[in-house]
Amino acid sequence: MKYVIIGNSIAATACIEGIRCADKKGEITVISAEDHPVYGRPLISYCLLGRVKRENMNYRPADFYQKNGVNVLYGVRAEKIDAAAKTVFLGSGEKVPYDRLLVATGSRPFVPPMQGLEGVKDCFSFMTMDDMLALEGALSPEKNVLVIGAGLIGLKCVEGILARVKSVTVVDMADRILPSILDKEGAALVQRGLEAKGVKFVLADSAARFEGNTACLKNSGAAINFDILVVAVGVRANTELVKEAGGEVNRGIVVDKGMHNTLAAEDAAGDSAAVYDSSIGANRVLALLPNAYFQGYTAGVNMAGGMAVHDDAIPMNAIGFFETNVLTAGTYEGEVIAEITPDKYKKLFIKDGRLAGFILINDFLRAGIYTSLVREKTPLEEVDLELLEHCPQLLAFGKDARKHKLAQRV
Repeated sequence: MKYVIIGNSIAATACIEGIRCADKKGEITVISAEDHPVYGRPLISYCLLGRVKRENMNYRPADFYQKNGVNVLYGVRAEKIDAAAKTVFLGSGEKVPYDRLLVATGSRPFVPPMQGLEGVKDCFSFMTMDDMLALEGALSPEKNVLVIGAGLIGLKCVEGILARVKSVTVVDMADRILPSILDKEGAALVQRGLEAKGVKFVLADSAARFEGNTACLKNSGAAINFDILVVAVGVRANTELVKEAGGEVNRGIVVDKGMHNTLAAEDAAGDSAAVYDSSIGANRVLALLPNAYFQGYTAGVNMAGGMAVHDDAIPMNAIGFFETNVLTAGTYEGEVIAEITPDKYKKLFIKDGRLAGFILINDFLRAGIYTSLVREKTPLEEVDLELLEHCPQLLAFGKDARKHKLAQRV
């Protein structure tokens, strides 16, 4: 059996491990556009901070590929999939045949049209190790940095560079930071923490054009001078290979609960895949590291002949900015139960008798239970809410639910 994986990512790593659970001898080839072994992309900001050494960013030990009998083709791109011939065409001109294929091509930065952007000196993205290394080479204590985008990527970049430059200003067209994961009140708490560190924010505005290294803002008309520009507006899933081969795609590569696409012998996982989100009962991209791993592992098991399913994925985010830490999950719909202090924030969202989602900032007590309730859609009549509020053990669940959970641990 010949297995081919396009992309050298967390999902790819999990796929390898899934394959090897059932097939110890099949040929595995990984096509890696990057020149690096698989690494944890969330660590690139900590590498800039000096908290993590570059050699410690690897997601698996140095001998991972060798021990698993994997041939990695570094620094090459897959240009085309011929599903009928079961062949991947590479930019180098090589052809790689397969029996089963995983597409784990991830995502790329989305750069909206901005007049004059091509004339900006020292303009960077912040997604990959190479992005981080390029940006690091431009940093110095006298530099002023402008970050376009107050989402997860933009703010992690801010955390990584703040101590190494003169100033950092963040511009976003939304009226709050982290608009995809936080409500207005939660975002304000996180913003205050970042402002206390010296970060400047210009919200509800956008760059209409650039005149050299000056950003001219659309709504306020203000001009912001900078030495370094980081564009972190968002990402787009890399779906083109599958789309051009005739597979179903929307905002991601559409897969079923076994990670199969509509192309024969083709699977997808990771940030490029639109997977089943159990919190809404529909497929969408869930660009989160744990989900990428479970997707990749499920795909690997099934590529080797198994019958695995991944049907309990939910949107989750665990992220920190200096001393402020955020954990979110599920959807923000329904009745709200809130506990808010100047430095802590908790909101639970209850809909149709179940915990639909939550936002926790600097208050992670009972987070594991909350996550389990969301993921498993546990009816709240099975839960002692008073006990849950004050005692974060399994006693918060009803007797039958406790027996079930304890049985799962055996």
